[in-house]
Amino acid sequence: MKSYVKKNIKKLIFLLIGLFILMFVFRLIYGYRTVTETAPTEVFMNFESGMDLNTRKNYASMKYKVGAAQSPIRADQKYEKTADIRTYSTKFDMDEASIRDKVKNFDGLIQFEDKSGNSGYRKLDLIIGVPPEHFDSIYQNLVKIGKVQAKQITKTDKTNEYKELNAKKTSLEKIRESLIALKEKGGKIEEFMQLENRILEIEQQLQELGVSLGYFDDENEFCTVKVVLSEGQELKISLTQRIKVALEWTIQYYLMLMAGLFFMTLFAYLALLSIDKLKSNNYY
Repeated sequence: MKSYVKKNIKKLIFLLIGLFILMFVFRLIYGYRTVTETAPTEVFMNFESGMDLNTRKNYASMKYKVGAAQSPIRADQKYEKTADIRTYSTKFDMDEASIRDKVKNFDGLIQFEDKSGNSGYRKLDLIIGVPPEHFDSIYQNLVKIGKVQAKQITKTDKTNEYKELNAKKTSLEKIRESLIALKEKGGKIEEFMQLENRILEIEQQLQELGVSLGYFDDENEFCTVKVVLSEGQELKISLTQRIKVALEWTIQYYLMLMAGLFFMTLFAYLALLSIDKLKSNNYY
């Protein structure tokens, strides 16, 4: 009997030691797999960027049919499609080169670039104009670079804005023609100068409208991809430190597990005693 109890106690001790070692090894491996690099800096996490200033707008168009099936009307939708990708990397130079290669491979155009910071804390802002047919492809490739922290795609209809600009242009052209006709009729020099100044103002407004409408031209169609690449740093954690952290974690949770098992066993033992006592009372 004693040898049987002694044998089972040895098995239990080996089982508990094995569980402790298993938990320790698990925590050590987990630390190596997850704690390898720092989070991005606060500068990177600031979602606002100055790269939206003084950059051209990118618009694209899509033709679709509306109306009855027998006599559909071809309509032209103007839209703005933008992708935002915020990522960071511990291999900044390699990932920057990879981004530039993707831009070249998908016929993109870098419309804005801002690179700042010292080594270890660098940050690259890019605004890329991409042909609409390559937008999805370049987006899927860019989100694989570095450790993406945020990404989103936004599509905004600009058809009404395009129509309003055209309507304003037509109206200004009619006013200009009327003023030119008035100027040809002659009159006082003072009135002539006022007409001339008014015509110049309208010409300036027409030039500004021409720039805005130029963004909508079919030959200038682009979608926009904004990329922010921030440099992260690799953490240098010694083996001694990893063992220390893994051992502290293992001891803490091992003791909690043992305490939980002890109270569960104690509760089960007391419950069995109570049931046995109730059965004994009912028997007598």
